[in-house]
Amino acid sequence: MYKDYYMTMALSSAKKAMKNDEVPVGAIIVMNDIVIARGYNKKEKYQDPTLHAEIDVIKKATRLLKTWNLSGADVYVTLEPCLMCTGALIAARIRRLFFGAWDSKYGCCGSLLNVSKDVRFNHQFEIEGGIMEIECQKLLTDFFKEKREAHKCLL
Repeated sequence: MYKDYYMTMALSSAKKAMKNDEVPVGAIIVMNDIVIARGYNKKEKYQDPTLHAEIDVIKKATRLLKTWNLSGADVYVTLEPCLMCTGALIAARIRRLFFGAWDSKYGCCGSLLNVSKDVRFNHQFEIEGGIMEIECQKLLTDFFKEKREAHKCLL
C-alpha cells in the first residue's frame, strides 16, 4: 500500500535523526506521487526548539518549489505533530497528513487537540494516524530506553 511505502521513507529519515542523537522523528512531503522533500529532527544539532521534522521538511519543500503554498501536498511523519508543527502545516496549506505514532503528550492532530479540523482557521486538512504505528512507536521507545540506560550508567 502506498501509505506504508511513504511511511517507510519517513522512518528512514527518522533513523537518520537517531544516528545524530536526535529524537527519531522523520517526515516527507509528496506531491503528485513524487517525494519532493525529506526531513528529520535537528533540534539538538542546532539548539533550536523549532527544528522539528515537519518544519525541516516544509522549509525544504518551499525552497524547492519557490512558494510557501503547498496545496496538493501530502505529509508523512512518524509521530503525530505538536501544536507548532500543526500550525505550520495549516499555514503551508497541505492537503493531507499521514502519521505513524500517536503522541499523548504533545499531539495536536487528534490526541490532545485536533487543531487541523478547527473551522476557525482559514485552512483544514485531512488526517490519518496510525500508519505503521508499531514500527514508528518502537523507534521512539527504543531511543528513549537507550537514553535512560545510558543515563543510569553515568550515575
